[in-house]
Amino acid sequence: MDYCISDIHGQYDLFCRLMDRIDFGSGDRLFVMGDMIDKSPDSVRLVKLVFSMPDVYPIAGNHEHVFLNYYHNLMRESEDYDAVLEKLRNYFADGSLLDWAIVDQLEALPYYTETERFIGVHAGLKVKDGRLLTVAETPVNTLVCDRAFKEPDLLPEGGKCVFFGHTPTWYLTGGKNEILFYPRAGASARSTRIEDYSKVHLDTDVCLTGVLGCVAVDTCECFYVKKK
Repeated sequence: MDYCISDIHGQYDLFCRLMDRIDFGSGDRLFVMGDMIDKSPDSVRLVKLVFSMPDVYPIAGNHEHVFLNYYHNLMRESEDYDAVLEKLRNYFADGSLLDWAIVDQLEALPYYTETERFIGVHAGLKVKDGRLLTVAETPVNTLVCDRAFKEPDLLPEGGKCVFFGHTPTWYLTGGKNEILFYPRAGASARSTRIEDYSKVHLDTDVCLTGVLGCVAVDTCECFYVKKK
């Protein structure tokens, strides 16, 4: 089973509970659409776990992008690598867990993922004249920071379904903390085929709402956990 999730933001315990909820294990794949870090005290602990898990495929969101820009600026300013690492550790509440191996893994994150059934980005893709532009045609800033792709009336006519996060869905639902599916023209709003949707909006704003969710791509079923 394939699963998609986004915007975990250091919520280590909730993420572990969600993995237990879906019984994630051998034969499953998890695609993480960015923003694993910041806003919570367990950012490094979370990314260490994600990087250690087999068949988990994270990409960079805007928070990873900002951290990496900060890191690259430090490296341009100094050749004292110990001092650079110390400053990077101060970036996070649990920065004492950070080492160069984790920094290198963060730096190696791609800005999108694609399978035979869907495309995953953090924030959005460009749509021109109703056509979904390719990832190659989309600037990195759009991939990680786009604010237009979330709009309900922006529906690509063709191409694969796009999973994305970045903006909390409650902005669009009147306060409901739920994952949003956008069916293609003529498709059922309750379809269990991911090909019947043009996009799926994943960000439930876990740090504010306490709700973390993911989607099973093969069934279009949503799974949620909530802070106790």
